[in-house]
Parts: sequence; C-alpha cells; structure tokens
Amino acid sequence: MDKNSIPDNVETIHLIAVCGTGMGALACMLQELGFTVTGSDQNVYPPMSQFLAQKGITVAKGFDGANLAHRPDLVVVGNAVTRDNPESVRMFEMGLHYCSMPQALNHFIAADKKAVMVTGTHGKTSTASLIAWILTKAGLDPTFMIGGILNNFDSNYRLGQGAYFVVEGDEYDTAFFDKGPKFLHFQPHLAVVTGIEFDHADIFRNLDHVKDVFQQLLERTSAKSTLIAYDADENVQSMIGLSGGEVENYGVRSDSHWRLGNLGIDPPLSVFEVYNQGQRVGKFRIPMMGMHNLSNALAAVAIAGHLDIAAEVLAEALAGFKGIKRRQEIRGVKNGITVMDDFAHHPTAVRETIRAVRPFYPAGRIVAVFEPRTNSSMRRIFQNVYPDSFDAADLVCIRKPSMLHKIPADQRFSSEKLVQDLIDRGKAAYFFPDTDRIIDFLAREARAGDLILIMSNGAFDNIHERLLQQL
Repeated sequence: MDKNSIPDNVETIHLIAVCGTGMGALACMLQELGFTVTGSDQNVYPPMSQFLAQKGITVAKGFDGANLAHRPDLVVVGNAVTRDNPESVRMFEMGLHYCSMPQALNHFIAADKKAVMVTGTHGKTSTASLIAWILTKAGLDPTFMIGGILNNFDSNYRLGQGAYFVVEGDEYDTAFFDKGPKFLHFQPHLAVVTGIEFDHADIFRNLDHVKDVFQQLLERTSAKSTLIAYDADENVQSMIGLSGGEVENYGVRSDSHWRLGNLGIDPPLSVFEVYNQGQRVGKFRIPMMGMHNLSNALAAVAIAGHLDIAAEVLAEALAGFKGIKRRQEIRGVKNGITVMDDFAHHPTAVRETIRAVRPFYPAGRIVAVFEPRTNSSMRRIFQNVYPDSFDAADLVCIRKPSMLHKIPADQRFSSEKLVQDLIDRGKAAYFFPDTDRIIDFLAREARAGDLILIMSNGAFDNIHERLLQQL
C-alpha cells in the first residue's frame, strides 16, 4: 500500500532535514497549529537550531532510524533527503505515512486559502516578501512562507487569519519520490512569473527542460486565476498563451497592463511611477536598488491592484519595507567602507545586482566579491557568460569554489579562467583559493567610499563580520 499520503487525525509529525529554511518554517507553523513536531538533520547549528528550540521543537542531530521510534503519524521528507537515508529506509520499513514539504504545506496551511504564488528564475523572494508586507499593511492578515527572512517580521513565515496565502513557487524538484517541481502542488488564485532562464543544472538538462515544467504550471492554471507576467522576458512571453487563466503583462512596454513610468533615485530610496492600463496609479518610494527590484515592486503593485488595495496604503507599505536578509543587506560600515551581503549567484542576478548598487555609491568603487557555490555556478555551463556580469564593477575578487570536488572534473567551473577573462576585458580582477586571503587583500586595498558587495548563496565563511573586524 502506498503510504505517500496524509492520513486523517494527524497529531505527531516528524520532519527529516528540518533545519533548512523552508522545512524549519514549516515545522514552526505546524507547531503553532497544535501538532506535536519533531525533526532531525545532519547539520544542527545556530541560528536555526536555536530558533527551533525556542519554538519547543525537539531536533535530533544526525539521521538515524531510531529518530522514528515514537511512530509519528506523518513524516515530512525534505527534498535533499535521499531514498537511502537511514530515516527514509526505516520509514518504509515501519510503513509510516509520508509526504513532501509542498504536500504538507498545501494540506495543512494553504488548503482553505487563496494562494498568491510568485515563480520564476529570479526575484521570487523579493517579490513575495513585498506582497506579504503590502497585504499585512492593508489589514488582510495574510499567511506566508518565503525563502528569506523578512526584516519587517524577523521571520520567513506567518500564520494569518486572512483569506490569502503568499508563497514562492519553486521549480526545483519536490522529493526523491516526487521529481516534479514544487510549484505544481499549488493552484494559484493570483500568480507572478518574473522570468524563465536556465538554472539548477543538477536538476535540469537545458533551458527547454526548464520551460517544460513552466509549461505544466501554465497549462494547469485555473480559468479563474490571473497571471502577472514580466514583459521583458522572451521565454515568459513565448509561453503565456498556454495559461488557462487571464494574463496581464508588467514591465516597461507601452502596451503592458502594468507599466513603470518615470524613475528616479533619492538615496537610499528608489522613486518610480506606476500606470495601470494607461492610468497613473501613483508615485512610490522604496528602499531598494536597481531596475530588477523596481520590476519586483511593480509585480507586487499589480497583485495589490487585484485585491483593491488603495494607492495610499501601497505608498506607505513600499516606503516602510525593510528588505530581506541577504538581499542587498548592509552588514556594516567601517572607516567609510560599506560591506553589503547579497544572495546573487546566477550570472543574470550578479549582473543586475552590481548594476543596481552602482548609482547609489557614486563617490567610491564597487568591489565585487563572488563565490561560485551553487550546483549551476560550480559547473562550467556559465563559464563564458560570467565575464559580462561584472562590467559595472571596478574591482573583482573571485574565490575558488569550496565544494568543487562534488562536481565531475570534466564539468567544473574555473575561477582562474574567469579572472583571466575579466583581466582580458580590462578589469582589475583577482583569484583567491580561500576566504582568508580575500579578507587580507580587502583589508589592505579597500578605501573610504568603497562598497564591498559580497555575493554568494552560502555563509561564505562568515566573511562579512570577519572583514568588518579587519577593516
């Protein structure tokens, strides 16, 4: 009998790999809903270990079949968990009911709510965070789960009593027993598609493979739903005709339903106008940098428009948005040198992030520090694309990937080659085998007025705090 199902009368729930951002949030939400929650993970360390402990959730260090000895009513399996994980093996031996994170989220959290889903290769976290904050300021009391910590809430989740559930729609695969994308588990009432590019090279073969899963999403979209689609992405525009629901474009095209008008910079704020079908909605200010973030804000305004949120409320919400940890997050300023942390790793994200911060720091240099760390960036698929991404930087520091050994030798990205390509383009670029040498170099070379923009999807050996101590 297939036990990949959620039984009635669940009381106890165990999460395998509970310390991930999404799984940890789900554990806390389930605990707040009244379930008895336990978890396990290979790496149990702060801040997630402390966060879960504060919520009263018992977390076992390491994976062991004995962690299921209490026979939980349901086991939630994280997407990084393999079939031969000791707890997966024991789960099957015991005949326990099990499900994926999206299954649990849909069943326990989203079932009775209208899903507002943000999907696309870039901008999901920022756009979803803006929507969640706007809905909260509008008194709609939303529920949300997002892949980053919202500074306005100091959390990446919230259980609200309102009708709407805001969620990132991830194209990454769901679990070892469900290789389909996570976003297919949700039927959105309102959806945003920010763009479609090749990424996640460990999952997808090529761009066509990525487009295949977005096609599945679009084709199963309800006729009652509305899709907000980015007008400058050719891949998105080539596919929106597949949507089962209504489609509205957003961006800068004159014929788009939602359009950006006059743009300006008033540091630390960006200023922008919004037009809806040619009618001016208003002029807004937001403490975020770059055209990509203004596009994300426009998508959030479009969603707000469908929920009849007044322009005055929108203006207050956007101006009061405090951002997301690890998205253009200023970690400190020392001797006039600013250290900023950003999650950028895909070539497009790296390029747009550097471009975004450039106008806000006109007096000094943009020092771009990059760690290729994702399954895609450690492969050579973007080797010849990355050099273009650093054009707006004045000084570039590239670290050798710390986990390069996980990639087959004939597929590995070369940080040395990237540096040489940048030098050939006239850039001041340097290769570093480790983080310590980057810190030593920057401590010598940085000067007042510089912005040191550190880009990685990982902790980068705590380079931000260590660098600030050295400066």
